[in-house]
Amino acid sequence: MGTLGTRSGEHGVIELGTGGVQRIVALGAHCDDIAIGAGGTLLTICAANPGVRVDALVLSGGGTERETEERAALAAFCPGADVEVTVLKLPDGRLPAHWEEAKNGLEEMRRRTDPDLVLSPRTADAHQDHRGLAKLVPTVFRTHLQLEYEIVKWDGDLGKPTAYVPLPAERAEEKVRLLQEHYASQRHRPWYDREAFLGLARIRGIECGQRYAEAFDLKKLTLDLTPKG
Repeated sequence: MGTLGTRSGEHGVIELGTGGVQRIVALGAHCDDIAIGAGGTLLTICAANPGVRVDALVLSGGGTERETEERAALAAFCPGADVEVTVLKLPDGRLPAHWEEAKNGLEEMRRRTDPDLVLSPRTADAHQDHRGLAKLVPTVFRTHLQLEYEIVKWDGDLGKPTAYVPLPAERAEEKVRLLQEHYASQRHRPWYDREAFLGLARIRGIECGQRYAEAFDLKKLTLDLTPKG
């Protein structure tokens, strides 16, 4: 788990810094989950850490046009990074019936990398695939910093997040542009539009005293509060 430094932000929010991220695991149940939930965060990390390693695992969509979209999208969301994308072929909406294959996929990913940060869906997500993946993550990545991202949708399952990654206006706009550019197969969905993505980012920005932000659930964190140097 990365070392965290703290300071008080100008709006009274306590800010934690990881001291640099070199290895990321990004997990999604479906192609586009990672980009919707944490695309701005990936853009931010990759801009600050050239050459960062990003290992992405998506459980469904393998062998379809969605896999092609996902590979191009994650390359765009991780500029300058060393990116490896694995897309499995589990059926959409049926993760609870394919628990073993999903667990095997996560364990294979864990054998390949020891990440500084894991990005994954929220345990409280109403979609069974998102929720199932979220429950599996801590059984495989047991001692890693895990941020659970949120995905806006018709279920109305958004909650009260515990961690925020601020996004400058230009980065929030870039995230929306890349989502629209790379996921043509999703444009027909009534919630998949600029207003939804920027609107949620604006609300999360208000909550942490910024213009825009992505928000996450943070389940477990070890703090070293002793002075350094």
